[in-house]
Amino acid sequence: MRCASTALCAVLIVTSGCSVGSQGGSAIGVAPAAPQSAAGPAEAATRAALARISDLNPRLRAVIATDPTAIDQARAVDRDRAIGPLAGQPLLIKDNIETEGPLPTTAGSLALLKNVTGRDAPLVARLRDAGAIIVGKANLSEWANIRSSDSISGWSAVGGQTRNPYALDRNACGSSTGSAVAVASGMVRLAIGTETNGSITCPAAVNGVVGFKPTVGLVSRTHVIPISVSQDTAGPIAATVREAAQLLTAIAGSDPADPATVSADERRIDYAAALDAGALRGKRIGVMRFASGFGTGQPFDAALALLRAQGATLVEIREFDRKDLSAEEFKVLLSEFKVGLNDYLRTSPAPLPVRSLADVIAYNRANPEREMVLFGQDILEQAEKTKGLADATFKQARNRSFELAGKEGIDRLLREHKVDALVGPTVAAAWKIDAVHGDQIAGGGAGGLAAVAGYPHLTVPMGQVKGLPVGLSFLGSRWSDALILSLGYAYEQARGPLPPPTLPRSIEDRPDIARALEPQR
Repeated sequence: MRCASTALCAVLIVTSGCSVGSQGGSAIGVAPAAPQSAAGPAEAATRAALARISDLNPRLRAVIATDPTAIDQARAVDRDRAIGPLAGQPLLIKDNIETEGPLPTTAGSLALLKNVTGRDAPLVARLRDAGAIIVGKANLSEWANIRSSDSISGWSAVGGQTRNPYALDRNACGSSTGSAVAVASGMVRLAIGTETNGSITCPAAVNGVVGFKPTVGLVSRTHVIPISVSQDTAGPIAATVREAAQLLTAIAGSDPADPATVSADERRIDYAAALDAGALRGKRIGVMRFASGFGTGQPFDAALALLRAQGATLVEIREFDRKDLSAEEFKVLLSEFKVGLNDYLRTSPAPLPVRSLADVIAYNRANPEREMVLFGQDILEQAEKTKGLADATFKQARNRSFELAGKEGIDRLLREHKVDALVGPTVAAAWKIDAVHGDQIAGGGAGGLAAVAGYPHLTVPMGQVKGLPVGLSFLGSRWSDALILSLGYAYEQARGPLPPPTLPRSIEDRPDIARALEPQR
């Protein structure tokens, strides 16, 4: 089906498979460099990205909407002859981040289809200033995966189910699902995600791309639909560590409307310029054995051998007690989500049918055939029962979670083991999409410590498990963003390329696995 209206097609691309460009496909994997044309390099790159989205998105559901102003943006960049690493580069923005123009910011919910605010989030404005082209909005887990304990990551009512390009029946993790899948499949090389706990690093890892969660307070959260003022941050998802560092350099900086970023201007540097392929030499790296396993043993051991070969000294850390952290964190997220979302919905300039969390819950109940078929909203309902940020239970949980993850967590591990950074497998390989049981995640690493503490966390592809990507995580202390990126860059440069995705229906369809599933007689 081809849409008559470009703007309408942009909104409907996921649900109807409308075409927004030529149907010429591209090789699956990291997007190739765009060909030059008489149209100008930015316009040529943008048209190529739109064509790849049109070709791949009906199978992957990574993009909720393409921006009908994208070509005009590109032509303006070409006219201005903008320079810099992001100039003329097409990228996608997760659809809980506001962008100026005709597209709504939905968080994947039908309740926000009219949320056209006419404003850029400060981080988006910074990207435009750097010459980047916003080609559209990426799909996500609805409400950034804080809706139901039985959720299917990567599903939203607006965007449908995002699929992993390494096996279409596998989950792509959440909540920045579309951002990671779009980069992994080659629709774009650059995307922006957000993370509260694992929402950048998990999808990046299981889709075989780079994801970086910065120190909380390095990037503005203004005009981003919130979950937690304590833990939320936007960050880059990219094909390489260098490109992630270039994105971070563009979006980092102080914002008077976000008090958490008061120190960002004095902390930010040119992260790409600071990358050093020899950064591992002489560094002491803590190996988080307490957060390892879940089927990642072989690629993790290979990654450790490579770190050692690059001059790092590895220090084994076998035990660490994290049992109380999740419970304390969850109390914080429930309370902060209610307060933050109520404030966001109340102040949106758009004509919304919902102005509070209670309204969202009521909206879903009134539209069960579209919003409640796959799973419910028990987490939304728990959040609605919380008593605000002055509540003693919330305050105690917030103080305790910060302490467990920061002072008694990452800070203590770095200090006691005399290491510069920590490494571990990011998460298990992708699980199957399961409409009956919801997410069946086999296991995760220690990224939760960095998420709750607000410290930096980088995941870099480290290999595959039966054809499914797994990532290597680098964690460090607060404001050690440049060091963590450089360590990951040094590992990436030594590791070399990994196989790109081919969009198979299932891993079980691979010839070697299919043969092994038959009787071996």
